[in-house]
Order: sequence, then structure tokens, then C-alpha cells
Amino acid sequence: MGIEKDTVEIAPGIRQIPGAPVVISPIDKIINWARAGSMWPVTFGLACCAIEMMATGASHFDLDRYGIIFRATPRQADVLIVAGTVTKKMAPIVRRVYNQMPEPKYVIAMGSCACSGGIFKTYSVAQGADEFLPVDIYIPGCPPRPEALLFGLLTLQQKIKRESKRWGFWR
Repeated sequence: MGIEKDTVEIAPGIRQIPGAPVVISPIDKIINWARAGSMWPVTFGLACCAIEMMATGASHFDLDRYGIIFRATPRQADVLIVAGTVTKKMAPIVRRVYNQMPEPKYVIAMGSCACSGGIFKTYSVAQGADEFLPVDIYIPGCPPRPEALLFGLLTLQQKIKRESKRWGFWR
């Protein structure tokens, strides 16, 4: 009689032994579940998309129920939401905020300007946040609705849950 036959699957890849307070799972699944359920984005609004980002965090959309709480300091955040037009003068400051965040860290480009420069094809506007940051999720729109940001954050949660060995010394 093996342990595998006596266990009950309570979530994909996570099993529990009935009658015992023991959970059997790969450590990746447990760490990724905890990280995906407690994402802390840094508040960094640059233009009109920041208003929609604030609306997403307000009571109507309630990001707290997903474990997403905005932080005012990059040292406590793991997600950077670039919301709005990034000028080439502002790009090094955005990069500095990104560098101050602890690993693992993720980037969401919110709005047409952050994704591709938007309508501003000028010498002073960066043509997308991916010119100076590794962007994980793109949310198009001018400005995107709060539901779109919520969908992007939930998509990032799914991406975090699928990662493998993104913690410890395996980097």
C-alpha cells in the first residue's frame, strides 16, 4: 500500500494524505502559489493610464481580493506597472526603479504609449517600454480599461504559477 494511492489531489500537482495534516507537492508549486497570490505592484504612473491603474486599485474593482496590494516603494514590490508615455528622459528613472526591486520581478506595460510609443512618434518618446525593460505582459489601449489591467494581472499570476526554479540559487 503506497502513499500515492492513499492521497487526495486538492489542486493540480498538490496532494494531501486523508486524515493527516500532510501535504505532498513539489516545492515549486507551493512557492509559485504563494507568490502568485501576493503580488505587490509598485505605483509608477506616468500619464493618463495611471488614472485607470488607480481605478483598478479602488473599491469597485478591488485588487485586494486577489492578493494584489500597491506598494509605494520598489524595495517591497515585485511587479512594475509602466502606465503611460515614457520619455527618453524618464526611461533611466524607470530603469532605476526596476533595478531597486528584489528578484523575481515582473514588468507590465500598460497602454499604447508604454507598449509601442502610441501616437507619439517623436525624438523624445521611447517607442515602448521594452526598449529598456524586459516586459512580461502588454496591455494595449488608450487608456486601457481597469478590466484590462485586471486581466493582465491575472495573466501574470498564471505565468508565475507555471514557472520552475525561479527562486533560490538556480538562477
